[in-house]
Amino acid sequence: MPVRKIPKNHLFVTGRHATDRSPEMVEFESPLEKEHMLLLDFDPRVASYEAQPVRIPLPGGKSYVPDLLITFHPDHDGVVPPSELVEIKLQSHLDRYADEYRAKFAAAKLYAEERGWRFMLRTEVDIRTPRLANLKFLRRYRHEHPLAGDVERVLALLRNTGPSSSLSLLAGLSPEADGQAQWLPVLWHLVATRQISVHMDIAFGGDVPLWLEA
Repeated sequence: MPVRKIPKNHLFVTGRHATDRSPEMVEFESPLEKEHMLLLDFDPRVASYEAQPVRIPLPGGKSYVPDLLITFHPDHDGVVPPSELVEIKLQSHLDRYADEYRAKFAAAKLYAEERGWRFMLRTEVDIRTPRLANLKFLRRYRHEHPLAGDVERVLALLRNTGPSSSLSLLAGLSPEADGQAQWLPVLWHLVATRQISVHMDIAFGGDVPLWLEA
């Protein structure tokens, strides 16, 4: 349950983000926060996240509320990584208000360490990456509902050919451009749902390498 409600603001972009990582809509108060949530939605390590999660006391009766608290699934060895208490800001904003944030971040780091968490700072350098651009492209296909037969045909072709590429796979599905266009939603849905693997940290070009995990 958020400890602070994000008010509507005519100067900044605020809103609510729907995610399967939370039972409720998650509020954001900047485009950068929303973009970070998109990265979390596609991160298989992330179990859940919540906005405005804790209120940290500061000297003089003030307090500080970080943006997100992220929890993780156990890793391959069964070890659960520490939860992350996260602040998300543009680097220019951090530079401008460095003195104001110094005490807040020191308090947040101590608060997190006392609970076995980690305090993390994320800027546009961490968030606005090729991975984010790829995910923005893929998210429109995530909730497609292709026919089971179409899914199996794409996967079977990739199993038979071995590592391939988007253009080669589409050419194998149909020799005609119109037919290939009909297969596009199926192909990208399988990538978006991680049934087909790609290099997510390399910007998608006209022909994207594809493969199936062993």
